[in-house]
Amino acid sequence: MAIYAYSFLNKKRDLADILSTVVKDEPRFISNFTAVADGTAQKHEWLEDQITGRSVKVLGVAGNTVTAAAADVAKLKIGTLLVIQNSPALFRVTAVNSDNFTLELAGANGSETVMASEGDVLNIVSSPMAEGSANGDGEETSHSSNTGYNYMQIFRKDIVLTGTALAVNVYGSIDNQINRQTAFAMSELARDLNRVALFGVRREPGADVRGEAGGLYCFATGENALAVNGEGITLDSFMINDAAQAILAEGGEPMQILCSPGQARVLSNEYKPSLQVLRSDERRGAYVATVVNEISGRSMTIMADPDVPDCDIWVMDTTGLGMSSLKGRGITDVDATPQGFDGVKRMAIGELTFEFKNAKQRLCRIHNVMSSAEALKAMRNA
Repeated sequence: MAIYAYSFLNKKRDLADILSTVVKDEPRFISNFTAVADGTAQKHEWLEDQITGRSVKVLGVAGNTVTAAAADVAKLKIGTLLVIQNSPALFRVTAVNSDNFTLELAGANGSETVMASEGDVLNIVSSPMAEGSANGDGEETSHSSNTGYNYMQIFRKDIVLTGTALAVNVYGSIDNQINRQTAFAMSELARDLNRVALFGVRREPGADVRGEAGGLYCFATGENALAVNGEGITLDSFMINDAAQAILAEGGEPMQILCSPGQARVLSNEYKPSLQVLRSDERRGAYVATVVNEISGRSMTIMADPDVPDCDIWVMDTTGLGMSSLKGRGITDVDATPQGFDGVKRMAIGELTFEFKNAKQRLCRIHNVMSSAEALKAMRNA
């Protein structure tokens, strides 16, 4: 029989709501992860979204035939309308082959441009449909057959209150003291989750191997990942816009800038005339500020997370981020007081992982920039 009695003794409590509240209020990367469907296996898989950029890069031009990458040509249909970036001239696709297509000028719109040139970026305006269109005529958007995966990781926090602590009774009843310590444990867990979501490397669980969840650097760096080299100079809006443009070209929508507090100060200095400080209870996370994305015209929030390496900045479409618990293994706490222990012990435990859908299309890393300390010093001396 327990020495210390309290209202939820021998009861299992679901801490998902408490953790969600703590995560929501954390001004960190983890606050971007919304709860998604429970996983049913230690290897958690998901369907990647089929997102395609609404632009085509011109590799070469011969007469009115334009050569482009096969993936870009696949975005086009006969009749698709295009404009050259930074030009009002409108072009129409008249034929499509595996690696090229032909264009005709549909309308000059006051421009003297009569044909695209090598290196141009053609933005897709629309693909008008004929009357009585049939299946297959439309532009397709669907889940692709590609899947991504991550592994479940077990997280555990032990909540301990000694008999002496309970006797002191500073924070009221045993219930109040346990709830207070549980809140501390959840706050600590949220920060652990944040670091795993950033730096974790996925590891398959086995007989003698603990399962580990992969994070941002695991999914959004390496081969075919979007990246901008800062070349050792001060972070500026040009780099941000280059990263945003790379995401837009892949079909994503850049909506957040994730960086260290120091780099947030560097960036805020440039954006100072148009900076808006924002903290809305209706949005997840605590954001430093919001700025206008010069590429798309939409706003992007700057999130300063002290766990982010100072020389790395991430421009992100956070749509594909999610957190999934193994079915029946969400964060809960149960009594774990051993026989004869002078006090109360409860165990908070859960098994979960992170989803990074289309990470190499929605997330772009800006790396090799000047440290924030050097950049701020240079600004101050200037």
